[in-house]
Amino acid sequence: MTEILENYTGFEQGPIRPPSEAGSLLLRVSRNCPWNKCTFCAIYKGQKFSKRPVEHIMRDIDIVHGYVEKMLELQGSSPFSRFEQLKNQPDFDAHAFHAAYNFVSNGMKSIFLQDGNSFVLKPDELVRILEHVRLRFPDVDRVTSYARSKSIARISDEDLLRIRKSGLNRIHIGMESGSDAVLKKVKKGVDKETQIIAGQKVKLSGMQLSEYWMPGLGGRSLSRENALETADALNQINPDFIRLRTLALPFGAPITEEYKAGEFDKMGEVETAQELLLMLEALDGISSTIRSDHVLNLFQEVDGNIPEDKEKIMTPIKDYLALPAEEQMLFSIGRRTRRFARFTDLQNPELRSNAQRMCAQLGATAENMDEIVERITKQFI
Repeated sequence: MTEILENYTGFEQGPIRPPSEAGSLLLRVSRNCPWNKCTFCAIYKGQKFSKRPVEHIMRDIDIVHGYVEKMLELQGSSPFSRFEQLKNQPDFDAHAFHAAYNFVSNGMKSIFLQDGNSFVLKPDELVRILEHVRLRFPDVDRVTSYARSKSIARISDEDLLRIRKSGLNRIHIGMESGSDAVLKKVKKGVDKETQIIAGQKVKLSGMQLSEYWMPGLGGRSLSRENALETADALNQINPDFIRLRTLALPFGAPITEEYKAGEFDKMGEVETAQELLLMLEALDGISSTIRSDHVLNLFQEVDGNIPEDKEKIMTPIKDYLALPAEEQMLFSIGRRTRRFARFTDLQNPELRSNAQRMCAQLGATAENMDEIVERITKQFI
């Protein structure tokens, strides 16, 4: 252990976390993604996967805990003053300080384990880390992590229960699609059946489950299948949260190169809205919360609980699809340039005028809308 700790180079944080974990303390338990073959993802391409030594993770927890304790003692002073008082201490770790500051500023409610799949660690290792998290931060409401369905499916129900009892109470899984054809096409490395098994295992353990779906991932040729097969998988899982992540084409992602080469038939705004509506209509017999909590989604107000809010959730999509093409263009460009926040903003004269000016500035028409939207959304990736 002494040798391992001598190789410790300081507190680490990975590059991503779910939007819902913006206020969380981010603890990196592994680096990058152990699969790293998905064609729609560019985040970890060219990066080597590794598991961090448990002793390093424990030290991260202890260092952040130390800064949190000192910050709480210095409550009332400005952030700059706190920084000035702490930075001259021996072995000051700026990354840990800023992580602690973000954690304290957001009420110390949640902790998120990074990077792409914490379940590559052995159950005993995860339990040890989680127990130390709870020892240092006993009052947090939520400890969460990303996981791959294939990793969850391999873990015994007994080990999942141990992990939950040790403090992990929510898992985020990137389902992306419930269609085997789409999953194979994007090299997800998992099939629909395994997605369902994993989701059901998480629910059985008593942990909350967030499943992520990617409208548009199958392109035009697999759009209907992407919608209906995903809804069927979700109906069998009944996750606590269904989170929408509309397909983007990030620089460096293989799917982006496929699109440039004419090998991927990316859908536009209207077609993607049609796919989203089809999926939502097919959800049945479950009690999940729908979240459209990402900047890439056209409809932020697709948010609520089903079945009770189902019609309300679908209404803005239906209304958008019923619009003339010019009005669809105005809303899409207005929404993508943040002139509109919600579909109903289309009826606000001042906001509408702002969106019209932006459309004129961009030279947007119903015919080139998707091309312009694609340019705009590249800024958000």
